[in-house]
Amino acid sequence: MNVIIIGAGIMGTTFATLAKEMAPDLDITILERLDRAGAGNSWAFNNAGTGHEANCELNYTPVDEEIISVEKALKIHAQFNVAKQFWAYLIDKGAIKDPKTFINQTKHCTIVSESAIEELKLRFKEMSAHHFFEHMRYSEDFDEIKSWIPYTMEGRPRHEKMAATVIETGTDINFGALTEQMAEHAVQDLGVKMEYGTHVKRVHRSPTGRWVIEAERNGEPVQHKADVLFVGAGGGAFPLLKKSHLPFRSRFAGFPVGGRFLQAPISEEQAKYYKAKTYGKAKVGAPPMSVPHLDLRVVDGKHYLLFGPFASFKPVLEKGRGFFDYLTSIRLHDIPGLLNVALEHFPLVKYLVSETFKGEKSMFEELESFAPGLSRKFDWKPVHAGQRVQIIKDGDLQMGTEILVSKDKTYGTLLGASPGASVSPEVMLRCLEQLLPAVVSKEDAREKRSKIFPEDDLDTLINNPDRYREIRDAVNKRLEITQTQEQ
Repeated sequence: MNVIIIGAGIMGTTFATLAKEMAPDLDITILERLDRAGAGNSWAFNNAGTGHEANCELNYTPVDEEIISVEKALKIHAQFNVAKQFWAYLIDKGAIKDPKTFINQTKHCTIVSESAIEELKLRFKEMSAHHFFEHMRYSEDFDEIKSWIPYTMEGRPRHEKMAATVIETGTDINFGALTEQMAEHAVQDLGVKMEYGTHVKRVHRSPTGRWVIEAERNGEPVQHKADVLFVGAGGGAFPLLKKSHLPFRSRFAGFPVGGRFLQAPISEEQAKYYKAKTYGKAKVGAPPMSVPHLDLRVVDGKHYLLFGPFASFKPVLEKGRGFFDYLTSIRLHDIPGLLNVALEHFPLVKYLVSETFKGEKSMFEELESFAPGLSRKFDWKPVHAGQRVQIIKDGDLQMGTEILVSKDKTYGTLLGASPGASVSPEVMLRCLEQLLPAVVSKEDAREKRSKIFPEDDLDTLINNPDRYREIRDAVNKRLEITQTQEQ
């Protein structure tokens, strides 16, 4: 069977690696617009690099009339546990030599001011009662919080009422480095073919039922044919879906959101001193991806602090692609949905527009508000992050991801952004189940799957504490993640 994958980011590369590990006879080719794997939104500074497992993100535990919902947090944490199993397998196999090339232990903290202390207390009470978050700690003590996240607290007056939680086993992940190493393994060890510099313009069905992929390489047209097509091209998935003529294409449109960060290089000693990702509470009307956070980042052995994000409304599908690409991806049937989002989510649109024109002075003011005195401590500079395209489905704005598979199981795509890369192995495993059910259900594939994922059933991880702890401790050891403090 011939499989074509469009996009060599974290999703497409994970899909190819999993598919070839479970079914070596598959003929898989990846077509990538850029000149290397993981160079788009997966690249280190095109995302926050947080190993999202709901340790510190308030938007994963929404509160409605003093009732907190933790279901989304539990699912994301379970999905991340499945992801860690896959990465640990790659380390065991030697495909990744050193886990520190892509994953580094970093405290995950949440900090709130006086107005949100009761919400954080409620969150801590509900979450720490579950085995996923049994090591979470809560404090309102200035000195204790400062010991967790010194750069956030050093400039604050001691009388300011704050509350925080911490989990010691959080992670910072360089998804670009992870993607590059996976791609190398997929090509050299698994036989996946990779074609860089190939910009796919259109996909359509041939009279024989195969997919025809029309692309351009070095200014020259090229064409591929596939029995099965998977589009993992980030925002670029939307125009290809529109040109596919699949019946469900009219249900979806794209809402682009960009972002910026303040970035500062720091020394190894300064990194050891802070070693945290500290999340606050989003502004009213702000999208989930705009929760303010101060992050330690480890990229290619160097250390940085990142603060942001500062959202922007830029009508482009991906960095490096222009407005015309986005404009031509819109169809007449998309316009009512776009107008509906503009009206129903006017505070969000207003927020994005205001953020787009925010200057450096305002960015530094926000950093000072989050961590007083820190703007003068390091050499900060604004950097542009990745470009996300959120889903508009049936006229409503969606903040998650969605797998779409054609009825005949020959076309699959992933739309949306969050929580994205952190849960990519679990999401791509489910995509394989839907797109290639006959392949992954074979006995050899099932046996290989059980070696890669000792436990990929989310309900088991959520409801069986002993099984979860067994898996967690085994993969954390291989990823060099340790519980550093006794509870």
